[in-house]
Amino acid sequence: CLKKITHFCIKKIHISLSSRTARCHLCQLSTSKSWFSTKSAPLGGKNILLMGPPGAGKTTVGKIVANKLGLPAVDVDDDVLEPAWKMPVAAKLAEVGGRRFLEEEGRTLSNFSASGCIVSLTGSNPLHGEAMQHLKQNGVVVYLDVDSRDIMERLGRMKVNRIVGQEVGVSMRDILLYRKQFYEKWLDVRVFCGMGDTVEEVAEKVLKAVERYLEHDEETYVSTRGGGSELPNRKTYFSDVVIEGLAADGGLYVPKKGFPNVPKGEWLRLISMSYPERALVLLEKCIHPLDVSPLDLRSMVFKAYGDNFSSDKVAPVKHLVQNQYIQELFHGPTASFKDLALQLMPQLFAHCLPPMCNFLILVATSGDTGSAVLSGFSQLSGADRHRTGVLVFFPEEGVSEVQKLQMTSFREGNARAVSVLSDFDFCQKSIKKMFGESGLTGHLAVEYGTILSTANSINWARLLPQVVYHSSCYLDLCRDGVINFGDPVDVCIPTGNFGNAMSALYAKQMCIPIRKVICASNHNRVVSDFITTGQYDLQGRPLLLSHSPAIDILKSSNLERFIHHVSGGNSHLVDDLFTHLDAQKRFQLPERLLGRMQQEVQAGWCSEEDCLAAVQELHTLTGYLMDTHTAVAKVVADRLQDGSCPTVLCSTAHYGKFAPAVFKALRIQNVSPDPMKQLEQLEAAASEPAAHGKMMKCLRQRGSGHRALQADYSVLVEEVESMIQDSFLKVS
Repeated sequence: CLKKITHFCIKKIHISLSSRTARCHLCQLSTSKSWFSTKSAPLGGKNILLMGPPGAGKTTVGKIVANKLGLPAVDVDDDVLEPAWKMPVAAKLAEVGGRRFLEEEGRTLSNFSASGCIVSLTGSNPLHGEAMQHLKQNGVVVYLDVDSRDIMERLGRMKVNRIVGQEVGVSMRDILLYRKQFYEKWLDVRVFCGMGDTVEEVAEKVLKAVERYLEHDEETYVSTRGGGSELPNRKTYFSDVVIEGLAADGGLYVPKKGFPNVPKGEWLRLISMSYPERALVLLEKCIHPLDVSPLDLRSMVFKAYGDNFSSDKVAPVKHLVQNQYIQELFHGPTASFKDLALQLMPQLFAHCLPPMCNFLILVATSGDTGSAVLSGFSQLSGADRHRTGVLVFFPEEGVSEVQKLQMTSFREGNARAVSVLSDFDFCQKSIKKMFGESGLTGHLAVEYGTILSTANSINWARLLPQVVYHSSCYLDLCRDGVINFGDPVDVCIPTGNFGNAMSALYAKQMCIPIRKVICASNHNRVVSDFITTGQYDLQGRPLLLSHSPAIDILKSSNLERFIHHVSGGNSHLVDDLFTHLDAQKRFQLPERLLGRMQQEVQAGWCSEEDCLAAVQELHTLTGYLMDTHTAVAKVVADRLQDGSCPTVLCSTAHYGKFAPAVFKALRIQNVSPDPMKQLEQLEAAASEPAAHGKMMKCLRQRGSGHRALQADYSVLVEEVESMIQDSFLKVS
């Protein structure tokens, strides 16, 4: 990092300080590229502004960073305020009091100018809006987000007596908590500090964070089938992949440089944080701040994981039996794990929308994705909602009655769900075919000003938020004393399209100590067979209906990302394999990769009888009522886990979504045909989890009937065009 930075260092520095200003005039080397540059505009000569609470180490860190870069260091207290006031800052605070001090500090700072300096702000500078707006005009604000326990320990040693708001009856913790909102408002870059980080370690993080901020061009995405070969003069950024969904060559987008490694000290600090706080820190590391600013991302995250979840923990982890734990991923508005991504993804999509175009989100669903997409996009408002339509295709006989009612109850604005007289694979294949037909996409763009996109897990913005809940699960186990950070855990996931399993592997790449990801299939066991043998074979394999319909999938899209991952990014191999799959309905993974794949994942499958038996046995033993997908995971975990470490079952849906199968498992007869009454009966039978209020409310508001389409690709295309005509005005 330092070598790259010093390549663009400063040749000549002249500093002039006056009682009112500190001016740094810099003559830079003539270079072909400045370190202070971005994709869109040069940032030559801008300052690095270090912001943070008292005791964050801003002054010391600033001096270290300045020394390494060969730049001047400016401390606002020592080099700006005290020369201007001709008295110590503590004396000024004592003389004028806190309120007036902030005004005079802000006024003085508004007269400050510098160029190419490392400026250490005071802890109270961000409380003055005009001064911060002035500073940001010529600076990148780097927030030293230091753990409050480290702050308190340092302030105790320093015996600081010049902090604004430091009065009788006001604790330092309260002051820090109050100021945090201002730091979050003004930051451009967060430097998230681990517990016990030294100032030298923080300084290194500052250098890396600023380098990342100023080198947006380095944080791009590639197709699983295109590798590092990008179109001439075109780089693909996060904001591009959110909108495009599927890559032009038919592959799936992945980050070119993979996932960032998160140090142990930072994970330890995240243990005590809430789910939204964890999500914000982790997503900031994966989304470049020039694609989505930290302030905007914070707003989206806290909206996504707020009152719309019935548990304040969002994705709570509970002990089940013996060394098994369960992560409940069904507390969102549609009672499935898809809500964890789809309460956030539509906000990211709306943020990245280019002007002057309408977008139609096409979704193929095996049950849960459809209602979650409709719910998530219904939260958009204003122009974003008017410019974005949603069309969901689901198999008429391949979803539960509750899932069907959830999807067809959404009839507001530019959103609808229609069934298809076929299976999920036909729906997904048809959507992928539409994306690949340039004649169709061109016609829709020219005739209606409408571009197609997707919200399935093939869209990177759908998959990325799922990494958070796998990470959060591990942190909850640490918080509850089940494990210490660094101890291994296994995760067992009911697996269909492989997105959930892939996100667990990405969490592992970020240094969460997941030992094995166990993929659990029902009797549609194509994924299980592939992981066991390395052969992916669809020849003569019909899709069988099951009690766990959300994983009734044969062609698993996210396996592309998995093979790309285990092959070290070998896009040519991925392209060859999936081209062969399309043509021959099968492929064989090279032997050298089979062993590597089996180091990362295990797999097993569960019969229909064993699935129902698992529901009944756990309920009899503990009173806990799980859905049929979670039961598939439990059966497979019981067979494969060795007991040497905790195993977490991903509970992907609330039992109420699959009521008939659960009644059958519990051997309850005389079941009401009314879905509402079915949920009430199951609620009475379960000691936990509780009934799902939002799902019950949705069923009370259910509409009457829906349309079913023939299993004909041209019929689905006609539905797409009809949807666009109904939703958007024609382009004249």
